Amino acid sequence: MKKAYRMKKNEEFQLVFKKGKSFANRQLVLYYLPKDNQEHFRIGLSVSKKVGNAVERNQIKRYIRQAFLELEDQVQPHYDLIIIARKPVLDMDFHQVKNSLMHVLTKSKILYKKSRNKK
Repeated sequence: MKKAYRMKKNEEFQLVFKKGKSFANRQLVLYYLPKDNQEHFRIGLSVSKKVGNAVERNQIKRYIRQAFLELEDQVQPHYDLIIIARKPVLDMDFHQVKNSLMHVLTKSKILYKKSRNKK
């Protein structure tokens, strides 16, 4: 995932937490904030130490980044997104994580129903 698509700064995270909306399922929590002046979405990932050891947490983050890479043309631009992984994600493989991510994105109306053609 390109650096321009990532959120790293604490201030950016806090802004999304305070002013954004959220949606959750058993595995993931999604916070989102519309940003009209952005050309593409940005994501921030958070996986607590309570979820697992460093290897497991990094694997979960890789799964989520890869899922966003595959869904890139279906995710609406102009959003800052924060994904927080919960403990049940530990027992999931990549496809299950991707389906869970698609679920929260669809419910929050950030994911297009059908993929758009790339320009």
